[in-house]
Amino acid sequence: MMRSLSSPSLPAVPAPLPSLAPSAWNGDAAGLICGYAFDPGAATLPRMLDLEQAREWLEQQTARSPDDGRFLWLHFNLSHAPARAWLERHARLPDSFHEALRESQPSTRVERADDALLAVINDVHFDFGFEPSDISTLWIAVGPRLVVTARARPLRSIDALRTSVRAGDAPGSSTELFEQLMRAQAEVLVGIVRSVTARIDSVEDALLGGRLDQQRARLGGLRRVLVRLQRLLAPEPAALFRLLHKPPAWMREADAQGLRDASEEFSVVLRDMGGLQERIKLLQEEIAASVQEDNNRSLFVLTVVTVLALPINILAGLFGMNVGGIPLAESGQGFWTVVAIVATFTAVAAWIAFRKK
Repeated sequence: MMRSLSSPSLPAVPAPLPSLAPSAWNGDAAGLICGYAFDPGAATLPRMLDLEQAREWLEQQTARSPDDGRFLWLHFNLSHAPARAWLERHARLPDSFHEALRESQPSTRVERADDALLAVINDVHFDFGFEPSDISTLWIAVGPRLVVTARARPLRSIDALRTSVRAGDAPGSSTELFEQLMRAQAEVLVGIVRSVTARIDSVEDALLGGRLDQQRARLGGLRRVLVRLQRLLAPEPAALFRLLHKPPAWMREADAQGLRDASEEFSVVLRDMGGLQERIKLLQEEIAASVQEDNNRSLFVLTVVTVLALPINILAGLFGMNVGGIPLAESGQGFWTVVAIVATFTAVAAWIAFRKK
């Protein structure tokens, strides 16, 4: 009787699919943040994979038809030491991708590496706080069957892409996934531009109201962030346009055109950032002119006070010398005579000073 009760309970254990159960994930062992298997020909959502399932998928990809459209996306955290070793052992990526991961100061670029696309781009941190240091690198390798992204710190664009994939917005190819990443990056930049615009508007209102306290520091910080963002992100559209003149053979023309459109949108955002920099520069110049005017006014007041005090200082120095022959020393009206002389010279000096003003 006990056997009859225990035997039906055995199939209930593996009922949840291991690829969909978060508790079954062991990706953290090698820094795998997420893994998705896409099948554009199926009507189902992308299938989540753990590290072992991703390895099996990569081993079986050579047996699949090259035209079935299936591809895999793996996103790694490079803060985990085994991540690079796992990629070198199982991912079959170009050597230039692994060399880019080892660079201490990677340069922004999008280029062909063998039959794949290699991209080293920059993005803002998830907790972006308008600091120039809140920008990190994202490494991307795109092939016909595999897309690998890797980062050292959480980034906004890649997180937005993960959210859209989880919501069911599945791309139809690996190139389209890269296009969605470019558009997500552009949307993040649009949000930054809007936030900076709002901050500049508040600074401009304070400037019109005559409140200049801390405004120069705020504008300086915003300008440094925009300059760093534009310097790091500006090479991306140009490099992608150069690459798309001779795209890989496996890239469809529709996907290449989608990347061109995404690059154009990205370029528009970069131009908006350049316009914001010019606006900040004009406000800084206006604040500097206002401060210079206040300094000139203060310097004029100091000069007038010095000029007005000059006659009395000279006479006080002369009459204060302890020597014989000081005039008016024996006169009963000597004090008032000296006061009249000082007042006359002070009036003349004041007239000269205000005449120049």
